[in-house]
Amino acid sequence: MRGELNLNTGDYVFSTVVNMDKIDLNEIIGSFKEQEGITIIISKAYAHKLGLTYTTIMSWITLQVHSSLEAVGLTAAFSKVLADQNMSCNVVAGYYHDHIFVPKEDAEKAMQLLSAMKS
Repeated sequence: MRGELNLNTGDYVFSTVVNMDKIDLNEIIGSFKEQEGITIIISKAYAHKLGLTYTTIMSWITLQVHSSLEAVGLTAAFSKVLADQNMSCNVVAGYYHDHIFVPKEDAEKAMQLLSAMKS
């Protein structure tokens, strides 16, 4: 994997809401509409402010490589490296970059493993 990794500052959570009426869109990292509700990725602090529930505190890693949405195998490659270490990850593909959310306690180890892929 070529390119740099960025471990974004802060604690992030996945939560769900029925509608977005009380959600400040500027506070959302990502969202996805599902039949059961709207999944939002937000800072832990914003989730607390809204009284939203979540299960895991995540760290957010951005792959600074400019990847195509049609790229084949990139997600599989880095998710396998993390899975081989029994580390969960939630991947969000943006237009320009891939973003990986890992449990906060695994962030440094994930950075080491992903950085090792660059060689």
